[in-house]
Amino acid sequence: MAEEKKLKLYSYWRSSCAFRVRIALNLKSLDYEYNPVNLLKGEQFTPEFLALNPIGYVPALMDGDILIADSLAIILYLEDKYPQHPLLPTDLHKKAINIQAANIVCSSIQPLQNIAVIKYIDEKVSSDEKIAWVQRHIGKGFTALEKLLQGYAGKYATGDQLSLADVFLAPQIHGAITRFSVDMTQFPLLARLGEAYNEVPAYQAALPERQPDYVQP
Repeated sequence: MAEEKKLKLYSYWRSSCAFRVRIALNLKSLDYEYNPVNLLKGEQFTPEFLALNPIGYVPALMDGDILIADSLAIILYLEDKYPQHPLLPTDLHKKAINIQAANIVCSSIQPLQNIAVIKYIDEKVSSDEKIAWVQRHIGKGFTALEKLLQGYAGKYATGDQLSLADVFLAPQIHGAITRFSVDMTQFPLLARLGEAYNEVPAYQAALPERQPDYVQP
């Protein structure tokens, strides 16, 4: 029998999108090879990486001969192929809430604070306005998430089991606190979830500072 090929993750230590995928891989106990892509050096725009993801974003995942890019696509692929530790509930309503929460993070918060956006604001306006911009958009998204998850949250976002919503929330909360100094007292539910994630080994192993390409900011 041919040896099964190890998963290959193309990641950058500080990317919250790659952080999500690392958490999902860890929750599913999947072994993977870490391939760093230095976004600050522009390695995402090399011909080699653009062949993997033409838009030039991390993460990308190779599973044998199958290539997937975009964190949500990767995680949904992992969910279908590797059913251990399911991330989506069987209850259709809770499943929809999980997908909605994930989309608030990946469509309405993170794109407004990615490297390209905050670099542009920093260069064209000021560093102070950059932080204000990020805090404003994180705050808008977190306000929506607080309302969405009321009535569903248990120990974690939609109950007592870690789910898709948590995989997306955990990196966003981490970045809000450690990079952008967001006052989490405004968001008590999310603050509580952030504390709960700190006790999860799969989250701890996925932290930016524990990645092989980590550089002290």
